[in-house]
Order: sequence, then C-alpha cells, then structure tokens
Amino acid sequence: MSGGSGEVPVHLHPLPLIRRFPALGEIPRASLGHFPSPIEQLPEGEVGGALWIKRDDLNAESFGGNKVRALEFLLGAVQQGDRVLTAGGEGSTHVLVTAAMARRLGARTSAVRWAQEMNPTARLVAARASELCERIVTVHSPIVALVRAALMGARSRVYWIPVGGTSPLGMLGHVNAALELADQVAAGVLPLPERIVVPLGSGGTAAGLAAGCAIAGLETTIVAARVTPRVVVNRARVLRLARAALRLIHHHTGERLPSVQRGRVHVVHDVYGGAYGRPLPAARTGAALLERLSGVRLDESYSAKAFAAALALARRDQRRTLFWLTFDARWMRG
Repeated sequence: MSGGSGEVPVHLHPLPLIRRFPALGEIPRASLGHFPSPIEQLPEGEVGGALWIKRDDLNAESFGGNKVRALEFLLGAVQQGDRVLTAGGEGSTHVLVTAAMARRLGARTSAVRWAQEMNPTARLVAARASELCERIVTVHSPIVALVRAALMGARSRVYWIPVGGTSPLGMLGHVNAALELADQVAAGVLPLPERIVVPLGSGGTAAGLAAGCAIAGLETTIVAARVTPRVVVNRARVLRLARAALRLIHHHTGERLPSVQRGRVHVVHDVYGGAYGRPLPAARTGAALLERLSGVRLDESYSAKAFAAALALARRDQRRTLFWLTFDARWMRG
C-alpha cells in the first residue's frame, strides 16, 4: 500500500470496492477519507419532494468532498518529499483539495490554473489554494494551461494529477462510492434512489458512479448537472469514461463486468448559466434553502447548480432523488 508521512494511517479500512474485487487491493491507495459518508433526508414539506443528500462534505477531517475519493488512488504512490502537479480553473476545488491532501502526505504541489469567471466562493477557493500550493501559474485558457503543465512535468519528476482527478484510476474512488451507497441501501439507511444528481464538470464523478451502480445492480439513473461548456463534457464523454473505468477493473481482476446503459445517464443542461463559475439565480435560491434546513453551504460553481437541478426534479415528479454533495465548505468558516 501507500506510504506517506506519519500523519496518514498505514492501516486502510476495507472499502466495498476491495471487498468486491480483492485484486484491486494491490493498487496503492492513500487513506485520506472517512467512509461511508452519511446520508440525510430533507423534510418533504420544506423542499416539496422526496430528497436525500449524500454528505461527501464530511468524508475527511478537512477539505472533504468528491475529490478526496479520487485522490486516495491518484496519490496512492506519493511519498514524503515528492512533488505533485495538477491543473484546473482559477477557482478550482480540485486544485485546492489536491494541494491539501498532498500536504498531508508530505508532498508539495504545483498547479497551473486558467482564468475563469469568478464568484465569491471561487475567490476564496483560489486564495486558499494559493496558500497551500508551493507554486501556481495562471494562464488565459485551459489549452495553454495543459501545455504549460506538460512542459513543467517534463523538466522534473512529478506525480501528474489529471484535471478534476478524472482518469480510470481516479474514477475507482467513485465506483467505490456507488458500492458504498448500495451497502447503505441494503442496510435501510435510505430507499433505493430513483436518480442520483451530481455536478458534471470533468465527468469523473458521474462516470464512476454510473460504472459502480452498474456493478452493484442499482437500477438508478445518474443525473449529471452540467456546469462546464457542452463541448467539454456531455453524455457521450461520461459513458466513455465509465467504460474506461470498467476496463481498468477488468484488467486487474479478469472479471466480466456489466456495461453502463445509455439510458442510465442523463445530462441536465439548463443549470450551466452561460459560463463556468457564473452564478445562477435559481441555484442561489436553492442554496439558501439548504443552508437554512441543514446548515450546508454550497459553492456557486458546482454544487449549488446541481442542487437546483435536484430540487427541481424532486418537486416535479416526486421520484426519490439523492443529491450527491461534492463541496466541503467547513474550512471557509474556520
């Protein structure tokens, strides 16, 4: 298993993914999160529908959220003193959480960021990431950022962490998340959700959940609320990523795995708002409601838009809806 600084426990608790596929236990993994993350039901009378929240904001001591799940695998081989390199938007939570988790392992992080439309939360994220990264370079576009990152990586030995943590290896964290959810359904924590709503940025979270639900036999639909341009991510990309995650599992285990059916992935486009990072009025309204009911604070780039989609869907047809909370705002209050 992975090494790292003394701050990270050497013993790794068994994940549902490893119980299902013991051969995957040979893949290095850093113990960064606390799982399973809890599930909370919102009062139907207040929200107007059957709506639950998967509290991934509570899956680590600090800087939790969906990125922790991918980074357990992506940082699995990182040791104290190593260098990590990643990229993302100027207000990227991926850059922030990568830097925070790499620091827990005793590693240093450099990041290349591209300019984006900023909102108050994004500015706070950008400022905190600047404090945690050893070096940050900001350029004007994603393409230039990736070229710059490639050049930086070629000059020295670094661990490259892909944008959003989206790679077959990183997606194992969300395949595991779906199996974790299946365990919670089996234990009666919640009824089987008819749909799971998650933000759609780089696509890894939605794809990993879709692959994991197929493996677990959960007859639920992944509803991905798009927050980045359609040319960057869409249903075809999510399905390709899900297939890539399944191929990686097959490579390590030799097992024949179910495919992700096209109808099990649905992309919602009407919460994008016209630009990555641009606030959406309906999202602000929904976020205010959730904060009043649960004390949960959402970010305007990702989670608030996805919650707006979840709230609208739950109210529309009363189908059991699970909102997957991907953003941890606790550090913003401290």
